[in-house]
Amino acid sequence: MRNTAKFTTAVLATGALTLGLTACGSDKDSASDTSGPLVVAASPTPHAEILDYVKDNLAKDAGLDLEVKEFTDYVTPNTATEDGSVGANYFQTQPYLDEFNKKNGTHIVSVVDVHLEPLGLYSHKVKKADDLKSGATVAVPNDTVNEGRALQLLASNGIITLKDGVGTAATPSDITENPKKLEFKELEAAQTPRSLDDVDAAVVNGNYAIEADLKPAQDALVLESAKGNPNSNLLAVKEGHEDDPRVKKLAKLLNSPEVKKFIEDKYAGAVLPSF
Repeated sequence: MRNTAKFTTAVLATGALTLGLTACGSDKDSASDTSGPLVVAASPTPHAEILDYVKDNLAKDAGLDLEVKEFTDYVTPNTATEDGSVGANYFQTQPYLDEFNKKNGTHIVSVVDVHLEPLGLYSHKVKKADDLKSGATVAVPNDTVNEGRALQLLASNGIITLKDGVGTAATPSDITENPKKLEFKELEAAQTPRSLDDVDAAVVNGNYAIEADLKPAQDALVLESAKGNPNSNLLAVKEGHEDDPRVKKLAKLLNSPEVKKFIEDKYAGAVLPSF
């Protein structure tokens, strides 16, 4: 039986975070006691699923006591890692982590890359990106890095043109050419697949696509390429906890042949190993 605690959290504005609040309702700093279980905050899919595989099949033999806590937003796992409510997290990419630390004064660092979730453009109304009508509404994630990544996806497929050099910091104001006069609806990342009946198309993160029963390799109108992609999802801890023996054990297991095979078999191209 799956033994994973699930947390549904309100989406917080990243510019108004109160980092002193604990995300798990406990005063105990789980990151400070290396003799206890390693508590890892994770998005439900595929991160918690991958961690559950490790917990159920690999952790015991490696001498690792692993506890998985699920969160449904992209803010709380980092605030919980910063304040010690959890010992590590697994949900984000390096560009997102860099931006989060910069904006919020947090001190979270990457330990190891694990997988890539290709970002895709999906629609319930058209079968091809070229079929989007003039003035169509496209939903995009509203956090800085994922919005920029979404716009880069559209630009790389000739749907829009962006200013040179904006990278993952791109916003709709950086669009220089928009032949279809697309309108962009900025939503919290978890809401993008739920918006597909209300908008003409939506750019959806891979984990949320899977949760919504979308098959990126089949259903996406356009899909990120894995080649040379800097957006691998990673295991992260608060700075200073990189040498925690529990973290080292988990990092090794997450880059093991067993986990690689699990990812390849379970997700059939919707999630790709990064090692």
